[in-house]
Amino acid sequence: MRLAPLGCPCCAAPAPGRRSLLRGAAGLLCAAIGGGAALAQVTAGAPRSLRIHRMQTEENFSGVYWQDGRYDREALKQLDWLFRDPAREEATPMDPRLFDVMHSVALQLDASEGFQVISGYRSPETNAARARESRRVSRASLHMSGMAADVRLPGRDSFGLARLAAEMQIGGVGLYRRDGFVHLDCGPARRW
Repeated sequence: MRLAPLGCPCCAAPAPGRRSLLRGAAGLLCAAIGGGAALAQVTAGAPRSLRIHRMQTEENFSGVYWQDGRYDREALKQLDWLFRDPAREEATPMDPRLFDVMHSVALQLDASEGFQVISGYRSPETNAARARESRRVSRASLHMSGMAADVRLPGRDSFGLARLAAEMQIGGVGLYRRDGFVHLDCGPARRW
């Protein structure tokens, strides 16, 4: 099979193999993260960990969620429950790429403190109720897909956190300065 660049069928190239795709993905990740400790740790396959405090439930997670080239299923189950919709006591499988975004941001900031999670998964009912209360809540929020979290890092300025995350271009970043938190997601790179 041959792949052609958009608009240029005459310049078709052979489909890349799996290894070249992986190398290319690692290269894109390198460019997105921008070097430093985060790049070295994520691309070298070092364990990935998070420290989380869930504000509404006072629950915590501190541990490794990815090691030896794969996600730790038990850690992901714990994180799924921690990121649940507390209004409905409903959990969903969170997209582990969200945890990678949070891990990468914490590495870039050299943050020893854990994230405070204000909002993780939102059921469609909870999201609809919030959207009726505030125009700032998207009716198509990635929170409903388990791909977003509203967070803060104690002792860190929300503007600085949002700016760094946006510069990394590894997902969506929203600054809610008045409320003192930052929206992070593993969707397309964008900011608001």
